[in-house]
Amino acid sequence: MRLAFVVEYRGGRYLGWQRQRDGRTLQGEVEAALGYVADHPVTVVAAGRTDAGVHASAQVIHLDTVAERPQHAWLFGVNSRLPRDIAMRWCAPVDETFHARFSATARAYRYSIVNRRLRPALLHEVCAWERRPLDAEAMNRAAQVLVGEHDFSAFRAAGCQARSPVRRVTRIDVRREGDLVVLEITANAFLHNMVRIVTGALLRVGRGEASAAWVAQVLAGRDRRGGGTTAPAQGLCLCAVHSPERFAVPASGGDTPAFLLP
Repeated sequence: MRLAFVVEYRGGRYLGWQRQRDGRTLQGEVEAALGYVADHPVTVVAAGRTDAGVHASAQVIHLDTVAERPQHAWLFGVNSRLPRDIAMRWCAPVDETFHARFSATARAYRYSIVNRRLRPALLHEVCAWERRPLDAEAMNRAAQVLVGEHDFSAFRAAGCQARSPVRRVTRIDVRREGDLVVLEITANAFLHNMVRIVTGALLRVGRGEASAAWVAQVLAGRDRRGGGTTAPAQGLCLCAVHSPERFAVPASGGDTPAFLLP
């Protein structure tokens, strides 16, 4: 039997999603809790391998198991075994053709920045901080050049292992919500560090250090050395994973968690 889950987590205490030989990972914690409830070792597949420090409100995973448990037993049983910064939000049996990674048709990320002169305390684990004033409208205008299918070589980490740098961005929006500047971006898939590098470039625009034309030049140049810095991990959250309706897996798992709201 194949089961799909929607998981939320804060990534600050972990070395990213993917299991590693040494160090604490989200996959390791999730597999240990699921294996306890299933009463056998399990291996999970995730829609996206979030990096160290990155959060998720709707990470989608799947696993195969011979264990038969009611839905509430999976959810409450697994959550009772997970650390407080990881929680299951939804689960259900799915067709065996469903694959958390390969069935995903789009993913959405949110990058949150506290934009004020004094550093934040309550949001310091889930938001980046920029003390200089940001022009969110200018950032939004500059971001629109990224919409569509492009070669995003200028916005990929040096160690990115993706075979192709071409991705299709369907939506990008930058807006101000009080002291927060929020970037939301949806694409069919993302390159390694792509959202954080895009954010770093748009921050230059927001601070008045670069123009919208510069972002277009960076994109056209296809050279990572021509872009801005990589924004910090703690501001990034995987917010939705879309898959075909026939699988009935919710894209977001429910309402946005309170810690991500302004």
